[in-house]
Order: sequence, then structure tokens, then C-alpha cells
Amino acid sequence: MSVTLSKDGYVGHILLDRPASRNAFDAAMAEQMRAALAEFEQDPTLRVGIISGTGKSFCAGMDLAAFGAGAASEIVRGDGRFAGFVAAKRSKPMIAAVHGAAVAGGLEILLACDLAIAAEGTIFALTETKRGLTAGGGGTFRLTRRIPHVIANEMLLTGDSITAERALQFGMINAVVSMEELLHEARALADRIAANAPLAVKHSLAQSRHARDGLEETDWAMNDQFWMEIESSDDAAEGAKAFIEKRPPVWTGR
Repeated sequence: MSVTLSKDGYVGHILLDRPASRNAFDAAMAEQMRAALAEFEQDPTLRVGIISGTGKSFCAGMDLAAFGAGAASEIVRGDGRFAGFVAAKRSKPMIAAVHGAAVAGGLEILLACDLAIAAEGTIFALTETKRGLTAGGGGTFRLTRRIPHVIANEMLLTGDSITAERALQFGMINAVVSMEELLHEARALADRIAANAPLAVKHSLAQSRHARDGLEETDWAMNDQFWMEIESSDDAAEGAKAFIEKRPPVWTGR
């Protein structure tokens, strides 16, 4: 299993465990995420969730080999959209505990979470333009709501990364801690939330999300329109091929 759910008291822990691929999502992993998230939401004893990854990185996004093999539709547009997570219906708080790198879809998972803690040395990036793609898991519009617009544009258009310290400065994450303290701090935050009245937490979170996101239907509609064009483009195929072949891509603009 590449995605597992463990339970400890009121807290559920979703673990991304595909370290050889930097926890990048293929279709099977996305389906496992859907199952884990559904179990977390349906278990009345669980009040708060934590999501983290094994290995050297939190998550590198979509498995480009799977994209090249034609699995993009299931990974990006399946139930819950990217990874079965970024647009899933959730009523409980989710804390991202990230390390190493949260890039491409990995950062989009973080942006879909309600709170985030990062280990020192973590980098954040939406690298899709470097691969001939767009951030089709909500990154294009959610990043601009989380951090200053010009910084979001810098990240979206260059595909370059920012440090954990810069992410904290811009309000992308709640805290930066040592790697040794990462899960401890995430659990401590989860326990502080879980100690409060569950219904009050649920409704407070719903209002907070509405104030932040409004109605995202128009954002997703534009996202889908552009993604359909990008997914079938020559540049998208070239980006995945160049990544697999470990060479610079040759863009044609088509």
C-alpha cells in the first residue's frame, strides 16, 4: 500500500509511502488516497487528520511516467481531483506535515489542507510549467489566495522553488521546525484542535474555508478548460518524455 491511514485517539494519520518515486501519485495511489480519506471522514472517533510522507520528500506530485502512459485523467480528474484529495469533500481539519520537497501536486495537496508545518530545509514549488503543464490541482488559484499575488506569479511562471523560511514569511505554512520535531509538532497541533468541541470546530472550519475560497466552481471550470488543452499538447508530451530521459525539453508551443 502506498497510502495508509493509522488512528491514535482522535487523530488520523494519512501516510504517503512510495519513497522510491518521491511519493508521486499514479492512478493506484490516488485510489488508495480516496479510500483512506473516506475512512477518515466516516470514522466518528476521528476529529483531526495529519498527512505526511516517507523518504526524502513529502510529495513530488504526479508520476510523470504514469502521465506519459495515459493515466492523467484518473490521477488529475478522478473523484476528489488530483490524488483523490485536493477537491475531496472534507469536514474535518487536515494538517500537512511536510519535509524535503512539496512540489507540483505535492504543494497542491498542502494548499488543500487547512494548516501546515514544515521541516527545516523543505522547498516548495509548482514546477508544472517546466514540464509543459499547468498546476491543474488547484495550485493556480489557491496559491494566489495563500501568498502575495506577485510571489505566486513568480512561482507559477518560473516553476522555481522557495524555502520553508520564505513560505513561512508569506503565510503559506504555520511553522518551521526541525525534522526530528515535525510529526511531534503536527500531533501537538492536532491535539489542541481535537480538545475542542467537534461541532464547533466543524462549523468554524466551514466558515473559514468559505471566507477564503468563496465558490470555487468558476475556478475549477477555467482550470479544466485549460488543462484539457494542455494535457493533449505536444509540449506536455515532450515535458514528460524529457523528464524521463533526463534531458532538457524542446518546446514547440503546440
